[in-house]
Amino acid sequence: MPITKSDRITRNFFLGFIRLHILYHASVEPVFGLEMIRELARHGYSLSPGTLYPTLHGLERDGFLRSHKKVVEGKTRKYYELTESGEAVLSESMDRVRALMDEVNEA
Repeated sequence: MPITKSDRITRNFFLGFIRLHILYHASVEPVFGLEMIRELARHGYSLSPGTLYPTLHGLERDGFLRSHKKVVEGKTRKYYELTESGEAVLSESMDRVRALMDEVNEA
């Protein structure tokens, strides 16, 4: 079944929310990939590592996250935490989402 324009728009829309969700959790404490896959699944998002890890890498490349490696139970994990730029973009994005949702809820 071919991917429609509507499918692409919906995917991009939800990927934006997923990025905000990742930034939010990274603002609370450092996060790692599998943990975020599980957290997002709790909210009904089914992400594969092939989708999540490029998203994390992109957020890091854009300067919103920084990573460090840590050995946990004999395995090396890459943890991501929010940068100052990430804090600023998260704050601005959340303000915009709230304003939009307030307007939508008034309708």
